[in-house]
Formats: sequence, C-alpha cells, structure tokens
Amino acid sequence: MVCRPCKLQCGEFHHKGTCADQIIRRCVADKEAIDILNACHSGPTGGHYGASYTAKKVFDSGFYWPSIYKDVFELVKRFDSCQRQGINFMGPFRSSKGNKYILVAVDYLSKWVEAKALLTNDARVVVKFLKSLFSQFGTPKAIISDRGTHFCNDQFSRVMAKYGVNHRLSTAYHPQTSGQVEVTNRRLKRILERTVGENRASWSDKLEDALWPFYTAFKTSIGCTPYHL
Repeated sequence: MVCRPCKLQCGEFHHKGTCADQIIRRCVADKEAIDILNACHSGPTGGHYGASYTAKKVFDSGFYWPSIYKDVFELVKRFDSCQRQGINFMGPFRSSKGNKYILVAVDYLSKWVEAKALLTNDARVVVKFLKSLFSQFGTPKAIISDRGTHFCNDQFSRVMAKYGVNHRLSTAYHPQTSGQVEVTNRRLKRILERTVGENRASWSDKLEDALWPFYTAFKTSIGCTPYHL
C-alpha cells in the first residue's frame, strides 16, 4: 500500500506533503524500511539516538513511509542501553563569572558529554539543563544520578514523569551505575586545570574547549569518536 501523498516517478514512489520541509523523499516499505531504520539507529553512523532524532536521520537520508514514527519508537524502546544518561555536579569551585558549579551529563552509549557552568546546584538549574538536552537529543529511557537533593526532589520527579523518563539512583552496592559520569568528571577537572593554568578564575571560559577532547577521542566501544556520531 502506498500513502496518498506519494506519486510514481521514474518507476519509484516518492512522497511530498506531510513533512514541513516539503522535500520529496522516496517511499519505502516492509523489509527495506526496517533495514533503513536499523541503519539510521544502530548502524556505523547511527549513534543509537532517541526516536525523534532517528526519524530525522531517516528523513535526512531521503526516505519516508507512513508508519515511520511508530516504527522508530518501537525500535528505540527495545534498546535499553541506548537510553541511559548519567548526570552529576562538579564543584563548588572558585567563582568564575559568578559560576561555581559544573553540571555534567554523559550519554552511556555514544559517550557524548554535555556540561554547563552554573551559579548554583539546585533543582531549578538541573531541570532547565535537562529540558535543553531533551529538546536537542530526545528523551532517554533512564537518567542515573546520585542521591543528592538537587536530583531527589519533587520538581525533578515531576519533570521525569512528564517526559516519561525513569530516574535511577546509584548505590554503594552498584557503583557502576554512576561510574561513567564520575570518570568523566575527574577527566574534565584534569583538563580544566591544565587549560587554565594559574588563572583559575577563567575556568568557565575554558569549559567548552575542555569538552573537545571528549568529542574527538576514539572510543573502542562505539568504534569511532563521539563527534563522528
């Protein structure tokens, strides 16, 4: 079955109409659609991202089928390892442009790191940071954190419930649940210390530069750099 907006061109059906950009895309179905979906999600350049971003990769690759959003949601839902992020605070540090803390988030599969310099370490800034991540990368299946009050509070819980994200807490019995973000924090601190030298008050200006080694370092687990994904 071919969706109504599709037209036959050069022996193939092409779609134009429901996508906002009005770009003509080749209509696919059945096994070909699933193969394309798997390639865009978990192929060499897939990145194992969330449903929205994976669907965008399919569109950007020039393909369309009517049930794409349903299919991509079902696919991503089956990959628990694709849907975990760790989050933690660093600091307090010497004030830098009013900032004393760094909030760090790590994607457990792609190893992508996001970090933001902040004045405080309360629930309000955590929620704002996460909403920004969700809008950019999609929502994970689980957020893993320690038991700090900036993560364990009603405001944080409401946001997790709103976006359908499971909040998992690290424990002394399962330190691996927060291990990746803690390793990232230690490495980020070392890089910042070397970058700022004696001018410790400049660390907030150097934070973005300090993230580049994370993006460009080859990761054996994914077979490339996080930046490549």
